[in-house]
Amino acid sequence: MAKDILSQSEIDSLISALSSGSVKAVAKEEEKKDHSSYDFRRPSKFSKEQIRTLQVIHDNYARMLGNFLAAYLRVPVQIQLVSVSQVTYEEFIFSLPIPTLVTVFNMHPELGSAMLETNPSFVFPLIDLVFGGVGEIPKDTRELTDIELTVMRQINDKLLNNLRYVWEDITSLTPRVENMETNPQFNQMFASTETVALLTFTTQIKGNQGMLNLCFPFITLEKIMPKLTSQFWFKQTHQDLTRLHEQRLLKQLEQVEVDVNVILGKTTVTLDDFLSFSKGDIIPLQRMEGEDLDILVEGELLFKAQPGAFGQNVAVQIKGWHLEEEVEESA
Repeated sequence: MAKDILSQSEIDSLISALSSGSVKAVAKEEEKKDHSSYDFRRPSKFSKEQIRTLQVIHDNYARMLGNFLAAYLRVPVQIQLVSVSQVTYEEFIFSLPIPTLVTVFNMHPELGSAMLETNPSFVFPLIDLVFGGVGEIPKDTRELTDIELTVMRQINDKLLNNLRYVWEDITSLTPRVENMETNPQFNQMFASTETVALLTFTTQIKGNQGMLNLCFPFITLEKIMPKLTSQFWFKQTHQDLTRLHEQRLLKQLEQVEVDVNVILGKTTVTLDDFLSFSKGDIIPLQRMEGEDLDILVEGELLFKAQPGAFGQNVAVQIKGWHLEEEVEESA
């Protein structure tokens, strides 16, 4: 049996050896713990799956925006999403050039505000084309004039309106411009430590390279965070395809003609009475005045109705469905 307890003499010998340096102390390796480092100054509030979902949504937005601007400006336009990251609002603001155009917009009354930053290298070629130019950038970067700001407000309305289509599978958006500023550091819409999802796009308008950024604060997206998952995304896509299939099927069925008959009443007569019928004879029916009529669709008894007129035509007004008990009795 191994000796687990050292005697006093062995302890004294070990201490002497350590003091003289003939034996080196070996630190026991710490056991690995199940933990990860966390920076409280830059908290990670968006999961990797939520970042991927935002990337998928705004990949579609980049293509849609490129097609829209190409048709609007009638020049080649390419827009591409290059990165999706989470940073603090302060880091985002101080990374922007001065001047630049920052547009604060309300996504939806129940959500809150977000930001669209359009770089001067994107704004000036766009404005020049709208004013009839060839899409040139000024040699010296300058502030936008009041007229140019008014034009960009209208254009940004159109850019943000395209967000509605790519977000419709997640939530309903009603983007509305609230404020525009050319110095981003004057804009203090959110706390400097607020975590934001930053989406950066590269733009190319007639060979002019530019950039634009979309900034979604966590506090704005917090209510819909559970929807920013691939499971919810594909579920909604499947439901949309199902609804689209149903709509197409119903549209095709609307063109199908059906045979509709109204039974005014029934009676039983003898063959002798039938052979003696002549003009002006009255045949009593087994239906009281005011009693509902039967409507058959393709031979199936479905509705009950009242007789009347519609313009110059004889008509019936449907009062409701025939109950199953009534259908069995009439059968």
